[in-house]
Amino acid sequence: MAEHSGKRLRAHLGMLLWALFVGLSFPAVGMLSEELPPLLLTSMRFAIAALALAPLAWRQSQALPSAATFVLYAAMGLCLAGFFGTMFWAAHRVSALSMATLFVSVPLLAYCLGRGLGVERRAGRLLAILALGALGALGLAWAENGGDFSSMGLGLGELGFFLGCVASALYPVLSKWGLARNRLPAQAGLRTFWSLLCGAALIGLAGLLWETPTELLRMDLGDVLLVSYLGVFSSAMTFFLQQRATAELTPGAVTAYSYLVPFVSMLLLFVEQPVRMGWQWLPGSVLVLLAIALLILRPFEGRASRQLGEGA
Repeated sequence: MAEHSGKRLRAHLGMLLWALFVGLSFPAVGMLSEELPPLLLTSMRFAIAALALAPLAWRQSQALPSAATFVLYAAMGLCLAGFFGTMFWAAHRVSALSMATLFVSVPLLAYCLGRGLGVERRAGRLLAILALGALGALGLAWAENGGDFSSMGLGLGELGFFLGCVASALYPVLSKWGLARNRLPAQAGLRTFWSLLCGAALIGLAGLLWETPTELLRMDLGDVLLVSYLGVFSSAMTFFLQQRATAELTPGAVTAYSYLVPFVSMLLLFVEQPVRMGWQWLPGSVLVLLAIALLILRPFEGRASRQLGEGA
């Protein structure tokens, strides 16, 4: 039991690091040159991430994935492609506030999808924690928008991005489902490598269909270094940490750490623009931190969730 509790704590600590890496990636993305094709850039970023993980995957691999495992990797890659594809598509049609608000649904979606696939137990306490974190994240989005929700809308763009959020929520659910049925390897590095490689291929294909590849020639050395940084730290490391946590935590608990990302972005904003610090940031920050603390202090549920997945 002590060993399982230790693994669970390391999974939580890894997801705290995950939130830090993701939060720090947004300023780096903003430094890229404008008018570069976003889907092809994401494909390049994922390919660099897979390349960074290749030595680890090579050491852990004993053979190529079976046909059934490869289909599951392809489905996981399709989730990545679906989320990033709809995100870039919706960015020109939906306000940033609407996207931030819709993204709050990902942990709750992961819980519901996990229940449907038998990798989440009925857990009222977890649902309460997810609702608390969602309320806090909404509070941070409200503060970022100057205390105004009037710019939110509900149209085709919002629907498209919501479907992307469903795809994002499904990624850890499929990972947990594959682990529970021994269709995915126990090594987090292998799972991360193959899912990123499939995601890079699918997003790259979408980029070739909808974007102009020659626009990549506009990249300068700074862009190449930034994309490489994002590939290694914001993709390889973050998806590795997420995959490692998925082995010990449920999909709802893993995705709950996305509530911390706007909190990290808020801290960076205060460093750059301290004049924007005000009371309006406090309620959302307190609720998000409280939700994460309650999540870490939850009783250990990993063994039970694995048994549930195996019996479903």
